[in-house]
Amino acid sequence: MSRISNQQVKHVANLARLAITEEETEKFTKQLDAIITFAEQLNELDTENVEPTYHVLDMKNVLREDKSKPGLSREEVLKNAPQHQDGQIKVPSIMGKED
Repeated sequence: MSRISNQQVKHVANLARLAITEEETEKFTKQLDAIITFAEQLNELDTENVEPTYHVLDMKNVLREDKSKPGLSREEVLKNAPQHQDGQIKVPSIMGKED
């Protein structure tokens, strides 16, 4: 007995805004049934003494250490700015003046 019907597959496809043919409906119904069957087999496993994990490998923090480095000097930054004034980059106004 199939655990998922063609109507359910069509309904999910409709929710996802997918247009599927009758052949695709049959194919997806069989594939989803196989996935559900496998998931049900996993439910039969005894996991009573299995510690929960978030990753299958024993991983430590793989990010580099956060170290500060000197940045560009103000003069170096401003030499590439199209316009600058009083040590700051000048940009066009995005807020219009009220009349």
